[in-house]
Amino acid sequence: MFVSFILLWICIFFFVLCLKCQRPKNFPPGPPPLPILGNLLNLSLDNPMRDFERLRKRYGNVYSLFIGPKAAVVINGVQVMKEAMITKAADFAGRPQDIFVKHHMPISTSLIGIVLADYSATWKEHRRFALMTFRNFGLGKQSMEQRILGEIQYTMETLEKSIGTTFSPRVMFHNAASNIICQVLFGKRYEYDDNFIRVVVQCFKENSKIANGPWAMLYDSVPMIRNLPLPFTKAFKNIETCKKLVTRLITEHKETRVPGQPQDFLDCYLDELDKRGDDDGFSFCEDRLIMFVLDLHFAGTDTTSNTLLTGFLYLMTYPSIQERCQQEIDKVLEKRDHASYDDRHNMPYMQAVIHEVQRMANTVPLSVYHCTTNDTKLMGYSLPRGTLIIQNLNSVLSEEGQWKFPHEFNPENFLNDQGEFVKPEAFMPFSAGPRMCLGENLARMELFLIMVTLLRKFKFIWPEDAGQPDYTPVYGITLSPKPYCMKVQLRAKQHTVPI
Repeated sequence: MFVSFILLWICIFFFVLCLKCQRPKNFPPGPPPLPILGNLLNLSLDNPMRDFERLRKRYGNVYSLFIGPKAAVVINGVQVMKEAMITKAADFAGRPQDIFVKHHMPISTSLIGIVLADYSATWKEHRRFALMTFRNFGLGKQSMEQRILGEIQYTMETLEKSIGTTFSPRVMFHNAASNIICQVLFGKRYEYDDNFIRVVVQCFKENSKIANGPWAMLYDSVPMIRNLPLPFTKAFKNIETCKKLVTRLITEHKETRVPGQPQDFLDCYLDELDKRGDDDGFSFCEDRLIMFVLDLHFAGTDTTSNTLLTGFLYLMTYPSIQERCQQEIDKVLEKRDHASYDDRHNMPYMQAVIHEVQRMANTVPLSVYHCTTNDTKLMGYSLPRGTLIIQNLNSVLSEEGQWKFPHEFNPENFLNDQGEFVKPEAFMPFSAGPRMCLGENLARMELFLIMVTLLRKFKFIWPEDAGQPDYTPVYGITLSPKPYCMKVQLRAKQHTVPI
């Protein structure tokens, strides 16, 4: 009798799970799910990008998957992406709150990050503040150029010391990108062996891999395992480590800052706290500030550094493209000391190369997950409020019919018949709509100034003993090239870049 009772409840349990995994009426099609696991077995947990493309070919540009018992809709192609992220932007601007990446932030302290925050008044207020503060600190202006060019000096010193050797550029590019955003956020740069930058960059790299790996998917799919000592706990330890480092910086700023005379992002936020006082309706607080700057630091470090790594991988292995870039740089800059961001308008080929690098790098291939804020429709399908939305940006950046050479590295994708730079509407590596990447303008400026300055002075060479280059990226929240080494030599025509 007892055994029958247990079996009955097991049957009821699996029946309920099967009901939870049923698609709602007029929901996008997709592969049949299993109880508990959903469609996890349909995806490679190490790198699901090929599986997303395989499912797209079978089910179309809008299809659904179950991540455990939770339904998700994968959107593909320019037409669908524009309808969701631009035409119906408000309906698709939410962030899912019950997933691994969101739980990086302890709910008990009500922390919020600008990237992961749900579409709300608090998010809007913080985004407006970030945009305004970035503009005030020179984003898009000459003062930001000087910060970037100043940091490039340290990169060039590293390269000069490496002439005649074979070395990995990974740490160099990660540290350079991290220091540029550190100057905006904290008002200082760090030596490349400093404990702060070393620890933070390492934590970011580890969490990026964990968050889009198999353990994060299991965390999202099987809630009962969340309190077990499994590998995903490393990500939470990393966040605690970073929070302690940022808390120390906030304390230092409180002791040294002059109210009303902000020198960096932290000062501006603390000034805003002073203005509002104890207003209970005010969404700004020190707890939120911690995750705010960590969000911005991660977003401003990982994507830019991985794009640079991808760019120099291609430039080394396509030496004719590298040489053509250098010819254009020499012609435009002539005897000037250094490049300006405005020079991009006179460098159509360099612009095309940088954009092609971004297209091939596709550093955030699934963007950051969205969710619907209302019951809505997409391409005729009905999506209930709270539906998880996954943008497959790879489907846009390599879409047939949108690009001259969709599956190969070729700057001609961004040049018209007259050799002028053009940007197809399918170019959206920063996503689109109200949740478009906050640091897009900073990233564009960094990529242009760093690549132009380094190419002007150095020739980058693929080592003879390195074998064939492997362009297959390592999958995570951000894609990164597989580790590689480079050789550099000074170009015959020398230039100095005084700041």
